[in-house]
Amino acid sequence: MNKNSTLAYIIGVSLGDGNLSCPNGRVTRLRITCDSQYPLLIQEITLKLKQLLPNNKVSLVDRKDNCVDISVYSNTLNDFMPWKVNNGSKYVQKARVPAWIFKNNGHIKNCLKGLLQTDGSVYTDRRYKMVNFTNHTQELAIDVHKMLVNIGYTPHFYEHSNTKQKTKYVVRVSKNTERLISELQLKKE
Repeated sequence: MNKNSTLAYIIGVSLGDGNLSCPNGRVTRLRITCDSQYPLLIQEITLKLKQLLPNNKVSLVDRKDNCVDISVYSNTLNDFMPWKVNNGSKYVQKARVPAWIFKNNGHIKNCLKGLLQTDGSVYTDRRYKMVNFTNHTQELAIDVHKMLVNIGYTPHFYEHSNTKQKTKYVVRVSKNTERLISELQLKKE
């Protein structure tokens, strides 16, 4: 996997479960939070961060709530993450998939894999396998829909409004899901 493919994957994972901060006032930290029941996913994210930033230490911190924080410090994160530290949350900044990812199907697949591993699910409904992406940022959900269309799928887009919470956007693939799962190697394990 080349550096841009690795970066596309890390951007996908980060858009899903990542957070940017600058706790010491000097260096940006990317923290990706994973459920500790998925050790292979944690290992994959750690490996990709080490490939992307080979001169930086990647740390794992176990949290009390059965989660693991995967962290790396680097000011180069400011150059390639689609949202900026200290400008509010990804939701507030309406973080989107960078345009360069849409120009290459390999990059699209790597970014989608990261997004679906973090904000997605694979499940069976009435004996049919489904793949869902769920997020509160409409622009990001639109990007996921567009990426799936670009690589040959026919996703459905849903909007669920609730007066007490933010609107939730769902992108669902219900046809050729086994092919999508295989193509993106969607395993959390």
